[in-house]
Amino acid sequence: MTRNPSIRTYEPPGPGTWEQDATHCPRPLTPFMFETFREAFPKGFREGTARYGLLFSHLEPATVNGFLYYRPTMVDPSDEQEIGRRFEAARTALESRLWLKDLERWDTEYKPDSIRRNRELETAPIREMDREAFIAHLTAAKDNAAEMIYRHHIFTIPAILATGLYLAYATEWTGLDAGAIMAPLKGSSKVSLGAHDELAAVAAALSETGVGPKDYSGLSAQETLDALLSRQDRLGSAVRTYIQAVGFRLAGGYDVADPCVIEMPEMLVGAIWASTSQRTPSGTEEAAARVREAVPDRHRSRFDEFLSDARQVNRLRDERGIHNDIWGTGIARRAVLEAGRRLAGAGRIETSENAIDATFAEQVAMLRGSGGPAKEELQERTLWRRTAPLTEAPPFLGVPPAPPPPLDGLPPHVAEAMRALGAAMGELFMPAPEAPGTTIAGKPVSPGVYTGDARLVKHPEEFKRLTKGDVLVTTSTSAAFNVVLPLLGAIVTDRGGQLSHAAIVAREYGIPAVVGTLKATSVIPDGARIRVDGNSGRVEVL
Repeated sequence: MTRNPSIRTYEPPGPGTWEQDATHCPRPLTPFMFETFREAFPKGFREGTARYGLLFSHLEPATVNGFLYYRPTMVDPSDEQEIGRRFEAARTALESRLWLKDLERWDTEYKPDSIRRNRELETAPIREMDREAFIAHLTAAKDNAAEMIYRHHIFTIPAILATGLYLAYATEWTGLDAGAIMAPLKGSSKVSLGAHDELAAVAAALSETGVGPKDYSGLSAQETLDALLSRQDRLGSAVRTYIQAVGFRLAGGYDVADPCVIEMPEMLVGAIWASTSQRTPSGTEEAAARVREAVPDRHRSRFDEFLSDARQVNRLRDERGIHNDIWGTGIARRAVLEAGRRLAGAGRIETSENAIDATFAEQVAMLRGSGGPAKEELQERTLWRRTAPLTEAPPFLGVPPAPPPPLDGLPPHVAEAMRALGAAMGELFMPAPEAPGTTIAGKPVSPGVYTGDARLVKHPEEFKRLTKGDVLVTTSTSAAFNVVLPLLGAIVTDRGGQLSHAAIVAREYGIPAVVGTLKATSVIPDGARIRVDGNSGRVEVL
């Protein structure tokens, strides 16, 4: 039944250079997710780059043995009309600070509509639907997930360009490292703390009622959560509001294969009990003053503008994920698992999880009894998705990557926008140079020193093993994983830079973090006592 991994080949899916996205997708994507993502992602990306006049158009996605690869696509230089239009768009965008207008567009149009759409779908009574009504819901959930992915990436450029401008110019003017320059953004992305307000209400209710873990000793996590939800007092109301806010978000990752928060009662109960120790960001103004002091006087007014804009727009990075695709994909997962429950009950598949590894058309065909893959084929797909190591996928396919084209000769506004994009992308994906031997070193993205037990998490399902004070050691993170923040003492990742989600949430919550180590998950044993130095970027196994 199981295919030998050694016979799988990795050929480029087309001409050019293809880079594997180890930061967002360290595991194979499900067919359902890729077909949902394939058109929506580049469509949103293209609209954003065109709006800001970038000569980089979009990333073209493809999968090879399930692993996600991208090929960067530039605007056709022979299309003089489009090149001229982009030159003008870049001038208009930078002179008008278009990212501030797009933030308002997100706040007034897209965010409330995305919340409405997702809330409507997540409350649908899918267990009560007949076959055709359920298939209609499954279709709507898939289409909604695609729309949410599209909406996410409409705002990718405004979400990072303001920060990229600040990062590029502050680095040039001060000579400081990116960690020091990013420190003044702490406190500007409240959404990165998870459902902070809802969890604060839970903490207040716990304090008022005097309820704590001792009152539910002997109960399982699910039993404890059910008991808290059933309370008819302020605490019960607060817990219900908190669960409604986070329940159908993905707990980590970007695929229907990744669990929703509601599926992880251990993590939820841990976060509830830990809510009374939530932190408030501090030290932001001192960090900003230190950077500003290093800026030459003649540049300070422009520095102030760049920093102000970066602070205002910073929350868009995580908000566009949490309210769009992290939620919409979680709702699609709910529908796919319901399809799996029905198919497993009918004996069509082995377990409900196997439905996750079918395409949408295959799911519909199996629900209608009109075809679809054999049980054994789906089991094989599931096994590969769950066990394929990231090292199986080459970082690049096709021709070797070329250095970015020079900005010389471009109109000033276009060059400035492209420079900002380059600075941001470098701090999103570029890891630190790999340290020799067993030394673990990466980018220090949130200051402080912490010693605690390493909890190695290679899949979001393993979040349930986290306990208060653990150090999360993982490949990479998404905006979704902020639900576990109240439990963590520090964060260490293999991938990412100063603008990665792990960096943002660690800064917001005020816990030490080191990212981009390349090998933390392969050299740190689960449960080991480790020391995380968020000042130097070094991690030591004690």
